[in-house]
Amino acid sequence: MSQNRPSKNKAANPLHKPWTKTDKASAGKQDRNAKAAKPQTAKAVKSVQGDEIKVYSPNACRVLFQQRPEAVIRLYVSEKVAPKFSDVMKYLAASKKAYHIVEDDELEKISASTHHGGIVMLVKSKPIQSLANYLQHKGIKKDCLLALDKVQNAHNLGAITRSCAHFGVGGIIMKQPELLQSGAALRTAEGGGEFVDGLSCDNLPLALQLCKDAGYTLITTSSHGGTSLYQSQLPAKVVIVFGEEMFGVSKNVAKSADIALQIPGSGKVESLNVSVAASLILGEWYRQQL
Repeated sequence: MSQNRPSKNKAANPLHKPWTKTDKASAGKQDRNAKAAKPQTAKAVKSVQGDEIKVYSPNACRVLFQQRPEAVIRLYVSEKVAPKFSDVMKYLAASKKAYHIVEDDELEKISASTHHGGIVMLVKSKPIQSLANYLQHKGIKKDCLLALDKVQNAHNLGAITRSCAHFGVGGIIMKQPELLQSGAALRTAEGGGEFVDGLSCDNLPLALQLCKDAGYTLITTSSHGGTSLYQSQLPAKVVIVFGEEMFGVSKNVAKSADIALQIPGSGKVESLNVSVAASLILGEWYRQQL
């Protein structure tokens, strides 16, 4: 374990001693290691392995630690935020993993974002599951999946993931499911990324056909047609498809849909943001299945 800025009064500063007071020998050893350690630079942390990602913001980091503590490789935290994560620092110290107390400008360099919230974790990414493997689970009578057709904006992906976690959706079908684990997407998801799997596919129309063969009803949305969301009976097993905002779902995907839904409104704007539309439809599906 190493720290960038040891306190002048370490004996009174719990940020540098998250272990118990009774473990004096361990504390002394940790302090000696801290003095000898070289400061970690932002340049060094930018070099990460292919299965490693940077997660930032308090909520995303807290939920990740609760669900997968063993995945945490290293922690960078500001002195202001550190007291809220003393248990994480204690865990890392016991696991012989490093944490660093750093300034906000250093956190901005490490996360490549001004929205780090005072904390950044370097962690092992969640394994990506294939859609084919997911569909091997037999006997599922009630399930909702999302499929995204060229939706790539990190903040939309994060907001969609957050809604999926809230309404119990277990998977999002995408050609590039790794986009769900970007720092910006995970921050916006507020911890929801730990409960929603990215399901990979090479060909979306083929993937949706596999879902239909497995008993799922395919649902798309339309701002110009379709049945009102609030006048539709939504099946228990569904895949809801959303396209990128400018052009919507592709023609090959749209023509394979079993149900086309429209979200009724005033008509003063043409359509809703994709993450808002997803939240409304997921909420209605959840309500009907209660």
